[in-house]
Amino acid sequence: MKVPFPIEQVELNAPLPVNVVDPHGVLLLRRGEIIRNEAHRDLLKTHGPMVDEEEYRQWTFRYTAAIDKKLRGNERLEAIAGVARPMGVQPTRNEQELSALERWTDLHTRLSLLLVQGEQAQDFERRLQQLESRIDEVLRARVDDSLFVLVQLLLDRAQGYSASHALLSAVLCRLVGTPLLAGHEPLQRSLMHAALTMNIGMSKLQDELALRLEPLDEALRARVNRHPLDGVRILQALGVGDGVWLDLVRHHHQQPRTPLPDLTGCAPTDLAAHLLALADVFVARISPRASRRSQPAHVAARDAYLTQDGQAAPLGAAFIKTVGVHIPGSYVQLENGELAVVVRRGRRANAPLAFALVGRQGLPMGEPALRDTSEPAFQIKAGVAADEVRVRVNPSKLLARL
Repeated sequence: MKVPFPIEQVELNAPLPVNVVDPHGVLLLRRGEIIRNEAHRDLLKTHGPMVDEEEYRQWTFRYTAAIDKKLRGNERLEAIAGVARPMGVQPTRNEQELSALERWTDLHTRLSLLLVQGEQAQDFERRLQQLESRIDEVLRARVDDSLFVLVQLLLDRAQGYSASHALLSAVLCRLVGTPLLAGHEPLQRSLMHAALTMNIGMSKLQDELALRLEPLDEALRARVNRHPLDGVRILQALGVGDGVWLDLVRHHHQQPRTPLPDLTGCAPTDLAAHLLALADVFVARISPRASRRSQPAHVAARDAYLTQDGQAAPLGAAFIKTVGVHIPGSYVQLENGELAVVVRRGRRANAPLAFALVGRQGLPMGEPALRDTSEPAFQIKAGVAADEVRVRVNPSKLLARL
């Protein structure tokens, strides 16, 4: 539950102790950010700032506790009246102690705020660089957990689709692109930044369209078609001068006419552009939308792997080798009739580890059972689109069992 936030009581240039949202739940300021001046405060007031009731209760408790301490110390009324609302951010657990779900949910919130702020974002490149560093840090230790959580976030319509799409696209570009672009670290950074920001020109609209049942009218279709150019304009206004980054955003919806014939002989920038387009389309295809059904992950993977004439595409082959036919977080039907969610890539691209969620009789299992799909009894019969799954997944609970 959200309650009004007394923003007039907030100290300027001091880290906010809470997340501040508007009445619709859109993040206005993240915990730890600052209100720069009175004009900034007045602008926030126009959005009707709100705060989570529990966070507000904790913040108020710190305020009343400070007053109570002075009262019990028999201090003068002037000193008691001078107690200010507590600012600053309370200590949190070491980031290494957080689960993959907690870390990616936090990164999702931060990226969502950055994309929605658009041209109004402060310290844009620094904040984006911090996001990239934290993404790499999580991936170094938890690749499969990360893929599982990111796909599950993507399938959750309560999460902002734009940030979910961007995070998963960026991670796919990082995992597939790192060995292919070895020795081209600046290009790898440009590719990562482009994946995170390619839809900044329509981030809020992208969230809305994911929930929209009606087909696009001409005005909306025009906005969608021009969002790469809008994105470049916004990035330039934010001070981005990296030409490769800007070109990747500008052309990310221009699907390559032909696949790359050779990954070693092509220009690295061409490889980066093809990989961004491949990741973008793959993520879009496995994403459920209100207006259309999602594809099972193996169908999207097959389309990434094959060219239009049915031949294997070298980049698609590298993509499948890295990600697998059934990406962690996606759903599969096993030969024994069970419905399962993939949690780990396997030694073979088409034989991951999965947790069975629904038994062969169609009833949810009280305790999901771990299945190695390389075993004949638990082989994968088919991929399952997320729209067809009616059982809820608890990512933290499942990952804790691995």
